[in-house]
Amino acid sequence: MTQQDIRPPAQAPAPVALATVEPTPARRPLVSYVLPVYNEQDGITAFHTELTAALDGRPDLDFELVYVNDGSADGSLPILKRIAEQDDRVRVVDFARNFGHQIAITAGLDVAQGDAVIVMDTDLQDPPRVSLELVDAWREGAEIVHARRRSRQDTAFKRATAHLYYRILRSSTEVDIPLDTGDFRLLDRRVADELRKYRERSRFVRGIVASMGYRQTEVAFDRDERFAGETKYPLRKMARLAVDGMTSFSTAPLKMITKLGFVVLTLSLVGIVYALAMKFFRPDITVSGWTMLMVVVLFLGGTQMLSLGVIGTYVGRIYSEAQGRPLYLVREVIGADERDGGGERDGRGGV
Repeated sequence: MTQQDIRPPAQAPAPVALATVEPTPARRPLVSYVLPVYNEQDGITAFHTELTAALDGRPDLDFELVYVNDGSADGSLPILKRIAEQDDRVRVVDFARNFGHQIAITAGLDVAQGDAVIVMDTDLQDPPRVSLELVDAWREGAEIVHARRRSRQDTAFKRATAHLYYRILRSSTEVDIPLDTGDFRLLDRRVADELRKYRERSRFVRGIVASMGYRQTEVAFDRDERFAGETKYPLRKMARLAVDGMTSFSTAPLKMITKLGFVVLTLSLVGIVYALAMKFFRPDITVSGWTMLMVVVLFLGGTQMLSLGVIGTYVGRIYSEAQGRPLYLVREVIGADERDGGGERDGRGGV
């Protein structure tokens, strides 16, 4: 080997210094609570205390509490204002008048900005601790989490009628509405945004949510007694909600009219055959016509009025939708940040 063939070994390139990149902390999920309030002055403070105590045990989440004052006639609004002053997570949507529970839920969904939205009442019948179980189910992949009542502390009449109603509704509608579930549920952000597009006036929110699809699951819980005050869903309002649920997701009442018409027609034909047979085959027997006449007239009159009432319900819903009026009017939003602007909403298209 000659001296010219000997070469020094190649030197490795000097290492290039890389800039150190600090990892950015992951953003905690924001969970919004939509909380309708109507004449709850005796229990709203206790509810907020219990709710915040439950939320304080979840430092892995951020929370937003949207109280919707549905035109309360008692001292609920001043209490809500005081709560908003003491807790910067709270916003209060104050309606110009009472628009109803289902509309209050809609307004809260229009305002809520969380990655998930929980709807629950403020009477402490729905335990706040259970809402965190809904969050856990959501983080496991569910997009809609229903809170199903395993038991309820109500009167025997209320339990029996609710049990019967949910099963009749489920069997007569085209939508698979979960049994024994109210409006206490969690919605993923995507579901909440889609739900805001549903703007019908006669609203049955639990039916709308059930009809949307997505990945749905249930969390069973035991419903407690009302903390204070009286129920905001007496028999009259429960009957109205039942009618809204039936007419929103089923044409069964209209089909029942058709079936009833066939029954009346059959009975009428039987009566005609009977009358003709008696006239031709037993003309010697005197048949008193007054009783039969009154029975036929009253039966047909009642059937016609029932049919007109069912048809009128559907026509009334069409009339309300055709008017195109706002779903709700807001007097003010208390505790609103710059993203909301604190302005007035008319309920047409959301925030």
